[in-house]
Amino acid sequence: MPELLLELMSEEMPAHLQRKASADLERLVTAGLDAAGLPPSEARSYSTPQRLCLVVKGLPRMSPATREERRGPRVDAPERAIEGFLRSTGLEREALEIRDDRRGGAKKRGETVKTYYAVIERPGTVATRIVPGIVQSVLEDFPWPKSMRWGHGSFRWIRPLRSILCILSDGNRDRDGSGAAEADVVRFSVAGIRSGNRTFGHRFMFPAAISVSSFGDYRDRLRTARVVLDPDERRAMIRRDAERLVRDRGWKLVHDPGLLAEISGLVEWPVVLAGAIDPEFLDLPPEVLQVSMREHQKFLSARNPDNGRIEGFITVANTETQDGGATVLEGNRRVLSARLSDAKFFWEHDLRQARDGMTSWIEDLARVTFFADLGTQADRVTRLVGLVEELSRVTGADPELAEAAARVAKADLLSSMVQEFPELQGTMGRHYAAAAGFDGDVARACEEHYAPRGPDDRVPGAPVSATLALADRLDTLTGFWRIGEKPTGSRDPYGLRRAALGVIRLILDNGFRLPLLRLFEPRLPPDVSDSLLGFIHDRLKGHLRAQGVTGDLVNACLELPGRDDLVLLVRRVRSLSAFLKTDDGENLVQGFRRARNILVAEERKDGVSYELAPDPALAREDAERSLFSALGTAETAVVAALDKEDFVLSMTEMSKLRAPVDTYFDTVLVNVDNSLLRRNRLCLMNRICEVMCRAADFSRLGV
Repeated sequence: MPELLLELMSEEMPAHLQRKASADLERLVTAGLDAAGLPPSEARSYSTPQRLCLVVKGLPRMSPATREERRGPRVDAPERAIEGFLRSTGLEREALEIRDDRRGGAKKRGETVKTYYAVIERPGTVATRIVPGIVQSVLEDFPWPKSMRWGHGSFRWIRPLRSILCILSDGNRDRDGSGAAEADVVRFSVAGIRSGNRTFGHRFMFPAAISVSSFGDYRDRLRTARVVLDPDERRAMIRRDAERLVRDRGWKLVHDPGLLAEISGLVEWPVVLAGAIDPEFLDLPPEVLQVSMREHQKFLSARNPDNGRIEGFITVANTETQDGGATVLEGNRRVLSARLSDAKFFWEHDLRQARDGMTSWIEDLARVTFFADLGTQADRVTRLVGLVEELSRVTGADPELAEAAARVAKADLLSSMVQEFPELQGTMGRHYAAAAGFDGDVARACEEHYAPRGPDDRVPGAPVSATLALADRLDTLTGFWRIGEKPTGSRDPYGLRRAALGVIRLILDNGFRLPLLRLFEPRLPPDVSDSLLGFIHDRLKGHLRAQGVTGDLVNACLELPGRDDLVLLVRRVRSLSAFLKTDDGENLVQGFRRARNILVAEERKDGVSYELAPDPALAREDAERSLFSALGTAETAVVAALDKEDFVLSMTEMSKLRAPVDTYFDTVLVNVDNSLLRRNRLCLMNRICEVMCRAADFSRLGV
């Protein structure tokens, strides 16, 4: 079956857009082929800095023939209606069929009318006539996040196009006896550029045109022309060569997957070179060296495993040179030294201020706005100090160290280094706090209070760090809730969902028994506090859902005491989850469902509520008396277990109700004729629900 090869060659595209663009090209073209009746069996896209490539295999040679029947007007219909039907079908009147049909009033009377029918048969169309329109449409509406208009007309692309290759080849046909596949050019034109069967090799090392006849031929000729088409292969080549070079020098590569992926989008023929950092910069913090090389030069870092210092850099050139890259390496080393000179200046300047206790930075926080309605960073520090004082009673952190950490944690925002490299906030705070002579726990908290930054980031466990991290997020949440800036729909410009998830992970991972409503109380009105707690509960459901716990289990525990104690709440939820997976739990829930359904139905019918305590003296059946006794025993045992926060025991005691509840429903009729007994038994249904809901609200379990 034919194979479609499409290549769009342009000036260099931004590395971060290439992978999505190649995926979009694959998605849009294959969708167009499917809609046109040419579903492929396989498709794969590739990208380099200069080209997007798509190969589609198993393409049908032709679209299928179609046959369509259309019912038209009656034979005696007005001539204008018949002519309109003929125009819509493209047929002459002689080609129409006349059939007996029943419609409208004739159907009711059992009569038939003579009606025109059109049978429209369309033959299949060869792929070479269908593909041009599909590709042209995709290119003209391609979803670049940013694009430019160039040349004549309104065509837009991320960078100016140089050439378009588009061929249909068939490996089963031999063109000249050499085994090469014969290819048909899929001819179309975009922005004045005509498609053909030619591409170009490496821009500097092999710029000549190359004619190709299939994807295999195209891929092999490009490699000969110093172009590695697959970005994953380029990334693997860079990593392999980099690890070999640093190993030869006694270093270890600092793995940076994001930077490695970006570099693979900057070169078509990766040539990996390793160099040493000038000794005058080796005393800079390793994070400074790494981020400076990453952001300014796109260099990978190499670490000396003996002392932990960053001592080397890995640069990736796009060309081979006669001197083995020595000139390129020396030029990169000089540029890097200039960049690191700036970093060294920032570091030394900041150290002088840090050794003065960071007082100037702390004072200047009063001139830095945190948020328009939430004051300055200095105001925020004051709030953090108050929060860590309260939290320390729960987290076990040293209150004096926690307060010291709160006062200096934001000071590095005013350092020259963080203003140059914002991603170093916190990291530089640790270095500066240590230089200022603060306790090690305080310095560590300056860095760790920003964690966790995402769902896969670790949670700080050191008490001072965890306390400050928790205070930081709680201040953010209560502040934005107080001014009414809540997330709406998918919009969350201030990262409040991430902050709430951070609160949840910090509390659960560290086992902090923190009553959130008591903490919110002096900061928020009651209704706003409830709203914020509900927001956190929603995030908790998502957090637990990823661990296989459904949201209705959380809902079943939310109305019980201690709903704002997340550790307590999750322990309840997990005990309930384990209980419901047992036979006793499953059957007892069915018993609850049966009791509640009877109760709801009869209350609706009678217009009364059966909430009074049932009278054991009115029990007439042995099963009824046994159930009364079992409910009293279970309630006492469940309440005692809950008081000790032994939720496993509470569920175990609850499971003892299974047998008496099952026996009761098997042998006792609730809706008896005796109105007194009926009322008492309906009150007993309510009693079953009340006792079971001591441990969890089973009505929230979809029952």
